Amino acid sequence: MKHWKALWTSLCALALIVGLAGQAPASGVQQELASESTIEQVMKRGVLKIGFSTFLPWAMKDKTGKFIGFEIDVATRLATDMGVKPEFVPTKWSGIIPALLTGKFDVIIGGMSIRPERNLKVNFTIPYDYAGQSIVAHKEKAAGFKSLADFNKPEVIIAARLGATPATAAKKYMPLAQLKLFDDESQAIQELLNGRVHAVVASAPMPAEQAIKNPDKLFLPLNGTFTKEPIGFAVRKSDYDTLNYFDNWIRVVEAEGWLAERKTYWFETRDWEDQIK
Repeated sequence: MKHWKALWTSLCALALIVGLAGQAPASGVQQELASESTIEQVMKRGVLKIGFSTFLPWAMKDKTGKFIGFEIDVATRLATDMGVKPEFVPTKWSGIIPALLTGKFDVIIGGMSIRPERNLKVNFTIPYDYAGQSIVAHKEKAAGFKSLADFNKPEVIIAARLGATPATAAKKYMPLAQLKLFDDESQAIQELLNGRVHAVVASAPMPAEQAIKNPDKLFLPLNGTFTKEPIGFAVRKSDYDTLNYFDNWIRVVEAEGWLAERKTYWFETRDWEDQIK
């Protein structure tokens, strides 16, 4: 009799353990389902917080201190379509992904190239734009330079933005050159104007604009860009509802022709220059 009681007690204990083990995953799923997506939080808050970094003509300040540019238009339209207000959070590029992950803003809309190493940390939407890298060089220090090979030498110094795609492109295409990194593109350009570097690598059209602005000191050694990179919004991992909404929003405004219209205005005209001068 004692033997059967002991066996029954053991079976009950085993059933309890199995039952608890079976409930653990369900509990985790329930917790995950109960957590709110970024979209839900934004709708409740009434504000979409956008992380970005300033660089012309994606995002910059006008004469009054207001942010304007291609990315500002995109983020503002997105917030308007959601029925919420945009809140812009300017952030240094080198720390923009960590800031997203710690919740300082809801999304990065800042000309961020979709790259595998970044995709390990964040999720990207489908591309809403494409960018390319270009070079602006110092007329005296880089006299006679006409190709990437001319810059790919140990004595050549290239400046680029810290943590951004131009730095990656410079390392890939000009690995022998010395690379100086700056938090802001304006610092890199000033270094070039002062003759302390041979060239600056940056996303088009900035190099061309600097060459036009400073014809006595700078020039474009290459025609066009030497890379092509897809650009997407960046969101936190596992937030699939938010990713789905942003993807479909991009599809809609792209089909409307609105994205192409804004890209043309900011990148192919100078109708906006009087707002910043």
